Amino acid sequence: MMLMKKTATELQALLHNREVSVKEVTEDAFKQIAHLDDKVQAFLTVTEDEALTRAEKLDNEPMENRGTLFGLPIGIKDNIITKGTVTTCASKMLENFVPVYDATVMEKINQAGMISVGKLNMDEFAMGSTTERSAFKVTRNPWNLDCVPGGSSGGSAAAVAAGEVLFSLGTDTGGSVRQPAAFCGIVGMKPTYGRISRNGLVAFASSLDQIGPLTRTVEDNALLLSAIAGLDHRDSSSSSKEVPDFRAGLTGDIKGLRIAVPKEYMGEGVAEDVKASVRQALDVLESMGATWEEVSLPHARYASPTYYAIATAEASSNLARFDGIRYGYRPDDAKNLEEIYLRSRAEGFGTEVKKRILYGTYALSDGHHDELYVKAQKVRTLIAQDFANLYENYDIVVGPTSATTAYEIGGIVRDQLTLYTNDILTVSVNLAGLPAISVPCGFSDGLPIGLQMIGKHFDEATLYRVAHAFEQATEFHKRTPSIGEGHE
Repeated sequence: MMLMKKTATELQALLHNREVSVKEVTEDAFKQIAHLDDKVQAFLTVTEDEALTRAEKLDNEPMENRGTLFGLPIGIKDNIITKGTVTTCASKMLENFVPVYDATVMEKINQAGMISVGKLNMDEFAMGSTTERSAFKVTRNPWNLDCVPGGSSGGSAAAVAAGEVLFSLGTDTGGSVRQPAAFCGIVGMKPTYGRISRNGLVAFASSLDQIGPLTRTVEDNALLLSAIAGLDHRDSSSSSKEVPDFRAGLTGDIKGLRIAVPKEYMGEGVAEDVKASVRQALDVLESMGATWEEVSLPHARYASPTYYAIATAEASSNLARFDGIRYGYRPDDAKNLEEIYLRSRAEGFGTEVKKRILYGTYALSDGHHDELYVKAQKVRTLIAQDFANLYENYDIVVGPTSATTAYEIGGIVRDQLTLYTNDILTVSVNLAGLPAISVPCGFSDGLPIGLQMIGKHFDEATLYRVAHAFEQATEFHKRTPSIGEGHE
């Protein structure tokens, strides 16, 4: 019985009927990891002993105390703090860092009775879009091992797509949950900024970062978000908005839904096969009673430079704490304090991280702060206002998640228009603090295509309702990569 191929609801039925135990479910996850991860390279750390010990304890828990996620395995992106388990951010800087506390999301996962089975690979400090910039390994796309899984949450997406775990957590600063979800043919939700506590998330860009769930189905995604969302007084940006039961809203009814399709999301730079799949998806939604119109986001073209000015500036500030003194990498043969500072950062950080620190330091420097950072914050407000204007007449915004399907490992996307369009599609959501979900909507040459739905602030419920209706009307979510076939 391949338990990692089932949904959360199906597994809970087996657990409640005592057809399987929590330990057996957990063991199945580790069997899948052992069978597949040499190829996929999704995990940086596997916590088998700890997970199986916890599973045995949970098997003694009375049925009436078990929730919808009880006893189910989950993988955690390696920039989320986990007590007693090494947390590296895929960087040499934190290669041996073992935290002494749990992030808030980890506390909530434990309260739900879920079982963490390990830490997942990522671009170093979440800076990248392919998961090739990890200091330790290159994660591969389960649909084609020669292709990237996307990034920076590539390990989180690949582990779910390959069937190693049912659930994973990623982080999204400029698309890093949604884009790998699209590349790997799964569901990825970037919630509203503040919906999930960032306490215990190693910061990249604090005003943009958001933890998000990755799953194979919309229902599973909704279950996980309900469990990990909510107010946390340890995070000043955490929202007190009530967290609904997102699964309860999966009615399948989208009659009267008003959809906006920005022309900037379907223009030059987006591959024709991606456009065709999005148009077909719109036809499906229309057949269920929704209507759509082409609209414009006039400031979308400024999203990319705005994002990089703000993100690199905040990264420069956040990463200043890694200095070789309090924790993190430190050269053993440094001769003085200045050499500790210089060599710790020069040797501990990878090239991409150092580039972003330099750019951010420049953006915040005297003489450039007003010209770059302050101006970017003003444009950010205009981008957010564009969405607010749309939502006066429409319920959601729809377009592709990424301009192309996954590309080859080691390949360089030389088309600057494609790179620019990829940024337009995802980073505006983070700049505006909006929720957005990616669901599979097609395939091209055997690689998945993602459909992105963007909602109003704190209206994840509508996104889940529409995404679930689309999922149930199509077969894309039922397709799985052949890498896991034939293994019991």
